Amino acid sequence: MHQRVLFLILACAQVLGYAAQDAARVVQSTSAAANASAPQPAAANGLDIRLPLQSKSIRFAVIGDSGTGDRDQYQVAQEMETYRQKVGFDFVIMLGDNIYGSHHPNDFTQKFELPYKPMLDAGVKFYAALGNHDDPNDERLYKPFNMGGERYYAFKKGDVAFFALDSNYMDPNQLSWIDQNLQNTKSKWKICYFHHPLYNEGRSHGPDLDLRTQLTPLFKRYGVNLVLSGHEHVYERIKPQDNIYYLVLGNSAKLMSKDLKSSDQMQKGFDSDRGFMLIEIGGDKLYFQVISRTGQTIDAGVFDRQAQPSATSATVH
Repeated sequence: MHQRVLFLILACAQVLGYAAQDAARVVQSTSAAANASAPQPAAANGLDIRLPLQSKSIRFAVIGDSGTGDRDQYQVAQEMETYRQKVGFDFVIMLGDNIYGSHHPNDFTQKFELPYKPMLDAGVKFYAALGNHDDPNDERLYKPFNMGGERYYAFKKGDVAFFALDSNYMDPNQLSWIDQNLQNTKSKWKICYFHHPLYNEGRSHGPDLDLRTQLTPLFKRYGVNLVLSGHEHVYERIKPQDNIYYLVLGNSAKLMSKDLKSSDQMQKGFDSDRGFMLIEIGGDKLYFQVISRTGQTIDAGVFDRQAQPSATSATVH
């Protein structure tokens, strides 16, 4: 049977007992868009694609707070696969709360392996960070999450270095590890991702101020370009802080409807449906597109790579 038909059958099996959601509603501040406007949409079988799809670029997807096993997660996953077939991303980063509830083998099947089966079958790799609903004893050892048995870890894709942190427990050992690994990387782009956001305008959770105090000096010292977080079940693009870009995406299955409050700090927000993000990095440009489970483009733009701190300032402690 055709793969898409199989996927629809699996998705429909999750529908029972779940009510339909309200139509999408965008919450947007009056602040300016990202450093430059997004590329014009490219038509591909009706898909609204805002990425340039450059040769040899790094392309990946982002999901957060995804592991419910319900209808909404399956619908987001289906839309991700539709875009993957045209965009060609080959890995996904997960911003925590990857498996809600119990962590029995069947939970990993229903809340990860089945919804993302077409992507897993196509060789897409998933790189997880731990959220407050995750069990590190199970998830860091779960091979499809590619955590290598660790609570925090790093990996590279081309000129991009990724640092997956455990924001649940920021102990001195992890802070020392972050310091050393950020200092030693030679990659042009540095992306850190973890569960609890340092900045956000959600009413339900809000920013983690203690974590902000611990991490932002390191991010600034070593020239981190982008920070991605989940936890707040919405999407937010935050005004750059200390010349660092911040994006929050915690609505890949969960949703906190009408959760956002307007502020000068939030450049774009969306709190009325689930979604995921696509990112493409080529040269000194990072393109992003946030898409709802119905295929609506929520936000899109391009970030310029920031100037890196000088060697002298980077070693000041």
